[in-house]
Amino acid sequence: MTTERVEEKVRETLNAVALDRVRAPGDLVEKVVRRRSRRRFSQAAGAAVAVAAISVGAVFGFGDAGRAGQDRPVRPAASPATPPEGWKPWQGSSPGASERGCLVDGSALYCSGRAYDTAKIDANTGERLWTVEVNREGDGIDRPFAARDGVVYAFRNHTAENQPGGDYAGGTDLMAVDAGNGDVLWTVEMPQDDRTAQAAMLIDGAVLANTPSVRTVSALDPLTGEEKWRYSWDKGTVCQRAVLGGVPYLLCARDVEKPDGTDVLRLDPATGSATKVTTLPGMQQLIGTSGDRMVLIAARGASGTDLRLTTVSGSGERASHPYRVDGPQAGSDVVGGRLITVSWKGKASAYSLTTGKALWTRPVGVGMPDQDTMQGLASPVVSTRQEVVYFLGQDGDLSGLDLRTGEQVWRGHADLGKPRPGLADTPQLLLYGDVLVARNGSKVVSLLPRTGG
Repeated sequence: MTTERVEEKVRETLNAVALDRVRAPGDLVEKVVRRRSRRRFSQAAGAAVAVAAISVGAVFGFGDAGRAGQDRPVRPAASPATPPEGWKPWQGSSPGASERGCLVDGSALYCSGRAYDTAKIDANTGERLWTVEVNREGDGIDRPFAARDGVVYAFRNHTAENQPGGDYAGGTDLMAVDAGNGDVLWTVEMPQDDRTAQAAMLIDGAVLANTPSVRTVSALDPLTGEEKWRYSWDKGTVCQRAVLGGVPYLLCARDVEKPDGTDVLRLDPATGSATKVTTLPGMQQLIGTSGDRMVLIAARGASGTDLRLTTVSGSGERASHPYRVDGPQAGSDVVGGRLITVSWKGKASAYSLTTGKALWTRPVGVGMPDQDTMQGLASPVVSTRQEVVYFLGQDGDLSGLDLRTGEQVWRGHADLGKPRPGLADTPQLLLYGDVLVARNGSKVVSLLPRTGG
């Protein structure tokens, strides 16, 4: 089957075919097949990972000035919320600068939109400091993915020129930008248009990027983009990527629907030499990391609700437990040392990563998007100091639940305008110290949740 046909079938399955009468959330569709034919998930991950993402994700939900009068905590959280020095509540609109999402680093927001591949915004005031214009168009869900040592890392189109026949398929560059003035330091061409979290990530002393081929990762000098080392795997194998404590890991399996096992490999961040850490049964789907552990999910049955939750440390120590999801999930994220899920019925649950058991299930406290609209739910954020997990609804409503008990400790609202259809308008919630930054489309609101003291 050709790549185009695989992509077509994946899209049909996610958008049109009901798996156990459940539609996949909108952000999953965009993650699996990027806009038009440019985002080649099947090239990036292979059939095995694509099938695992569909079977698990369809049920699991793989999928971001407030009204102060609504700040009515039910009971104090562990610590009072404290704003960063120099911060004041603000709200702003940045058309073309933030629709694709933002990243918090220090006292700055680095955002992407229709007109700018990167825009720096002062997190204390909302002032726009500099921008990097897009190279033709910017309508995906990708955003700057990392910042370190005064450099911001993002993606951009490789070219703005039409190809023979008039079609535009410009490809993707990995881009490094000076965080101080917005100057582009270097670009490296990617072998495909994958701009997911698997495409590039920071490791000790380098940027690990899926380049120069689809079955290769390279360590790039963070200041020059020059290649330090590369590691490749064989045709017929697919490898997911993760980073623990600055060290890169690969989770590799045969590119078939039901592989025998998944090998976990550690790559030396200085040389790229590989060491096998362990082998896990079947096809494991990486869903996140927590501290020094990778968090994996594998389906145990055809329904997709009977799962196995596994954590693997960098040394190969692992723990696996049965894990069952009751009904379709609108969102699922590894945050705050927990697996946090939200059902389409508006129930939030926290699961132990060590036992796979539910610690609590409570109303999420915000309105849920209509499941049939294919809209995604903003990923929650966790303040570990306050021990509160925060949620953002499509209408701008905000809710804070005690991370230990699930009890609601705060509720608020951000004026983000009316929800609009379209994947680019999926809301996003960020944490700047104890301050919440809520974004939907070009509207951004920064407010302090009064949850304690």
